[in-house]
Amino acid sequence: MTRHERIAKRTALAAALAVLACAPRPAFAASARELTLDGKAALQSLYATQPTAKILGSKAKAILVFPSILKAGFMFGGQIGEGVRFQGGKVTGYYSSVAASYGFQAGIQEFGYALFFMNRSAINQLDATRGFELGVGPSIVIVDEGVGKSLTTNTLTSDVYAFIFDQRGLMAGIGIQGSKITRIDK
Repeated sequence: MTRHERIAKRTALAAALAVLACAPRPAFAASARELTLDGKAALQSLYATQPTAKILGSKAKAILVFPSILKAGFMFGGQIGEGVRFQGGKVTGYYSSVAASYGFQAGIQEFGYALFFMNRSAINQLDATRGFELGVGPSIVIVDEGVGKSLTTNTLTSDVYAFIFDQRGLMAGIGIQGSKITRIDK
């Protein structure tokens, strides 16, 4: 990455954080208990509306659920939220998700997403990094309606599958590539 690109990325992140500081905030979980309950509820809702997610959930080695991500921007933007990791039905950690962007964009949007870690090596990479960046490392498939129809227990070949859900608000485009996920204490 060139010096100019690093400066542009830092500027975008600073602007995104300024926008997020001024934006109305969703009710982020104030405690580990609330975040766990929100994560379980979001996962159950996803299973009820996306049968493919339920299939993946039964095969996944771990599931990382971010029930509420806030994305805001005007030219420079950012997104932020907190999530909970489940393994074998038990909570194994809490995480933050942060991303910055720049380009033509305007608006505020709230959404959730879930990452289904399908093998131990993908989980090891999440555990080994001080900031797991989506789009770098294990192969990630963002599951939409088209992909979801073709997935079966025999065609699961990627390391991580991602579902974006509960989109609310007005903002063109939504994505999780480039999001940095970091373990946090709760």
